Amino acid sequence: MSRIGKKPVGLPSGVTASVSGQTIEVKGPKGTRNFTATDDVTLAVEDGKVAITPRGSSKRARQQWGMSRTMVQNMVQGVTEGFKKELEIQGVGYRAQMQGKVLKLNLGLSHDVDFEVPEGVTVTAPKQTEIVIEGIDQQLVGQVAANIREWRKPEPYKGKGIRYKGEFIFRKEGKKK
Repeated sequence: MSRIGKKPVGLPSGVTASVSGQTIEVKGPKGTRNFTATDDVTLAVEDGKVAITPRGSSKRARQQWGMSRTMVQNMVQGVTEGFKKELEIQGVGYRAQMQGKVLKLNLGLSHDVDFEVPEGVTVTAPKQTEIVIEGIDQQLVGQVAANIREWRKPEPYKGKGIRYKGEFIFRKEGKKK
């Protein structure tokens, strides 16, 4: 039995869910999201809650049961609160600024990096050393943050680079004479 799958997903006020076949659509104050579940689970909306039940007791059905419930929960959270990732930039001369839909990054390279912000997320740079990524799709927000971080990962000797806020960078000791 899936401990996660057993719990129904509650729909807060202002959020509606509709099921058609294997597709569930969740509407809320921040937008609309939809998810198509596999044929191994059944989706049902009843009493302001979304219930997911497995079809059969195969291993795949049990796996899809918990995963489908988590996907629906993330959609509900996305359309109500949204998701947010914060990045910090550390290094002399390293900075970021928004110009329209393009994030300009100065990262000590021979050229500036122009990062095109995809649809569905908003990127802001409140300070020159901070980047905030927000959106209703958890996967897209995380992927955009990872793509930005990929330009200059934190290095272990001085700690320079782009890191997630609160991320611990294991530091190494340099050469000794």
